[in-house]
Amino acid sequence: MSRNLRIVLVHPHHESDASQRACALHAGLLEAGYELVASLPADLHLPERIAQLQPDMIIVDAESDARDVLEHIVIATRDERRPIVMFTEDDKTSSMEAALEAGVSAYIVAGLKPERIKPVLNVALARFRKEEKLLLELADTKHKLAERKVVDRAKGLLMSRHGMTEEQAYQRLRTMAMNKKLKLADIAQRILDVEDLLG
Repeated sequence: MSRNLRIVLVHPHHESDASQRACALHAGLLEAGYELVASLPADLHLPERIAQLQPDMIIVDAESDARDVLEHIVIATRDERRPIVMFTEDDKTSSMEAALEAGVSAYIVAGLKPERIKPVLNVALARFRKEEKLLLELADTKHKLAERKVVDRAKGLLMSRHGMTEEQAYQRLRTMAMNKKLKLADIAQRILDVEDLLG
């Protein structure tokens, strides 16, 4: 899996890309067989550059306070989430919390050794995938709950309008959905839409 991970390296625009840390990071990525597609400064153009390059992972190399970098990263990954790994010298708890809040998957302080890079990226990727799975499950649960509410409202409407029991209303909805080859929630929504139109 690591062999074809496309990585973009981001550094604060005031820091040199040729710093000792940046060199160690480049070396570690190449040693581990990752594809480094670009090394970019964290500036106003970062979001569009990331959109063009479509990397699998973003690595942030920030020696000190990386708040300005984080702002650009948040904007750059707002529409399409990606695993983000941050290597920094900033060991303040507040900085780490801000980074994790911004969507950073791994926050690594000091001791940037090339041989540590691969395990760190593997852990970050695994953590990111787990978070994505949880977010998908949460979105799915919310969607199902919303559908259930729509069905319940439509059942309530049929019960009050046609003097049906809850079971009869449910069966009516089911039959209509099958006849029209629609999902139960879709037919329920149509009934509610019609009711809104007719008042």
